[in-house]
Amino acid sequence: MIFLSILLGTLTAGIGSVWVAAWLSYGVMSRYTQHMLSLAAGALLATSFMHLLPEAFESAVSPRDLFLTLLLGLVFFFLLDKAELWHHGHEHGAAHGHMEPALLESAHHDHAHDHVHDHAHGHDHGAPTAGGWAVLAGDSVHCFGDGILIASAFMADVRLGAIAALAVLAHEVPHHMGDLAVLRQGQAQSHKQVAVLKVSLAGAVTALGGAVGFVLVESLRAALPFFLVIASSSFMYVALADLIPQLQKRLSARETAAQIAWLAVGMGMVTLVSLLTHSH
Repeated sequence: MIFLSILLGTLTAGIGSVWVAAWLSYGVMSRYTQHMLSLAAGALLATSFMHLLPEAFESAVSPRDLFLTLLLGLVFFFLLDKAELWHHGHEHGAAHGHMEPALLESAHHDHAHDHVHDHAHGHDHGAPTAGGWAVLAGDSVHCFGDGILIASAFMADVRLGAIAALAVLAHEVPHHMGDLAVLRQGQAQSHKQVAVLKVSLAGAVTALGGAVGFVLVESLRAALPFFLVIASSSFMYVALADLIPQLQKRLSARETAAQIAWLAVGMGMVTLVSLLTHSH
């Protein structure tokens, strides 16, 4: 039963986020990309501080060890981000000036992919293909990790797993909007379905990560609190290092109120899912 829940949760987060991103990218809701960033940040922070960390600290593991794991997790994701920036940094400057404003906005979910996206938006006809494959490869690795994290949450509690899946779905939507923009560069408008299919296949790798996570967590149940803390560090890093900085710009009082409202919606979504799943 737990395995089926993991499979459903990972497929919903991995592929569902792509379909929502496609709807936002190609539909009338595309104007609300910035609001999705606020919503994702709220969902991630609430999941980390209100669910993942409390669940981990209720175990018999020393709080000192868990805090050390949290610290090392944050440093690891920081270094991973730096490695991607260093690798793709030389491509950023040349192509940045060629990006269309709408695509630039949708592509700015995480720093690692920003530089791949910028490169792919250049006018060199060879760049879109290379950038597109780089994005898909990066997506697959990232989604595999998301699957493991979702599985670890489900192994602790079905309610917690549903919340983690929702948080992953929320923070992947803006990311996938940028991916779709990259893959469609140099292609005809009629090929948008192909772009959605490619990113959906990468998102499906989340289910593979979930299956592997199920086996690992089942055999290493004592390490479950550490899995939860690592998941929390991942969500915290994405929210604080990637999403929140994009919201830190000079805005009108009305726009600022909208940001706060969407942050609250993200937190409210996490709470709602928690209540609904807990009642069953």
